[in-house]
Amino acid sequence: MNSNHLTEAQTGAKHKQLGLSDEQVVDMYKYMLLARKFDERNLLLQRAGKTNFHVSGIGQETAQVAAAFALDRERDYFLPYYRDYGFVLTVGMTLTELMMSAFAKAGDPNSGGRQMPGHFGCKRLRIVTGSSPVTTQVPHAVGIALAAKMQKKDIVSYVTFGEGSSNQGDFHEGLNFAGVQKLPVIFMCENNQYAISVPVRKQLGGKVSDRALGYGFPGIRVDGNDALEVYRVVKEARERAIRGEGPTLIEAMMYRLSPHSTSDNDLAYRTKEEVEENWKNDGVPRMKTYLIDQGLWSEEQDEALARDISEQLKQAIVTAENSPFPKPEDTLLHVYAGDEEVSAWR
Repeated sequence: MNSNHLTEAQTGAKHKQLGLSDEQVVDMYKYMLLARKFDERNLLLQRAGKTNFHVSGIGQETAQVAAAFALDRERDYFLPYYRDYGFVLTVGMTLTELMMSAFAKAGDPNSGGRQMPGHFGCKRLRIVTGSSPVTTQVPHAVGIALAAKMQKKDIVSYVTFGEGSSNQGDFHEGLNFAGVQKLPVIFMCENNQYAISVPVRKQLGGKVSDRALGYGFPGIRVDGNDALEVYRVVKEARERAIRGEGPTLIEAMMYRLSPHSTSDNDLAYRTKEEVEENWKNDGVPRMKTYLIDQGLWSEEQDEALARDISEQLKQAIVTAENSPFPKPEDTLLHVYAGDEEVSAWR
C-alpha cells in the first residue's frame, strides 16, 4: 500500500501538473536556500561591524522565488521591494553583486554603493530602481505596463510591497489606473503580518486582496509558504495579463521571522513564543520535505548544497571587501543624462 502511495504521489506530483520539471522544482528550492543563507550571513556581517545595515527577508523567500519562476525572466520587468533577495537572486543577480551593495562598494550594480542595501536596480535584468519611500514603485510598475500595452509587447511588469505599504496613496492610485486601462501588471503584496512594529490587526480592516474588487480586477490570497501554489497563482496572473485581461492583485500570506531590520528590537512588540510558533510554517523546509517525498532530494544533497553556498558566500564577501569604495566625484554619475542618453530620447 505504501509503495502504491509513492507511485501515485510521483506520477501525480503537483509540480508536474503545473508544468514544472523535476529540475526546475529542485532549482526553486536551491534559490530559496541561497537567499536564506545570504540573509543569515548579512545579519552576521552587520553584527560583526563589517557592514552598516541589513533589512531581512527571512520567512519570505518561498513566495519570492516561486513568483520569479512563474514570470518570463528574460523579458518581463521587475520592481521588487527591499526584502526581495530571493526574487532578485532568482532573476539573475549574483551574490557578489548583492555583497557589493551590502559593503557600499563602487561595483554595486544597484547604485554604485550610494544607496542603502535592498534598494535593487539592475538594468541588464530589467530590475527597476526602487526608492526609500514605500510603495512609490507601484505607479512606476503601472507606467511600464502602460508602455508595454501601447507597444503591443507580450510582457508584464511585476511589483512587490508589504501589507503596510498597501495603505499608502501610491498603491490605490496605481491600482485604479491599472484597472481602468486593463494593464499587464501583477501586484504582489507580501503580507508578513508586521509594518515595522505595527501588527496586521492594527493596520487592515479587511484583506488586501479584496481591495482589487473596487478597481475592477481579481484579488487573490495565497499561502506564501506554499511555493507551488504561489507559482500557480502568479503564472495564471501572467497569462491573464498577456491575454489582455488586465492586472491581478495577489496577497501572499507569510510571516517575518526576523526583526524588521538590524536597527529593530522585534521583541519589544511581539513575543518570542509567537515567532517560534511561526517558524513551524517556514516554507523553505516545507519545500525540502516535498522534494524528499518526491524522491528528488536527500539530506546528503542538502548538506552538500549548504557547503557550496557557504563557499560562494565566502568568495563574494572577499571580493566585495577588497573592492574600492565610490570616489567623491562619482556622486554625480548617472544623475544627469549624457549626450548619448539625451540623443536617444529625442
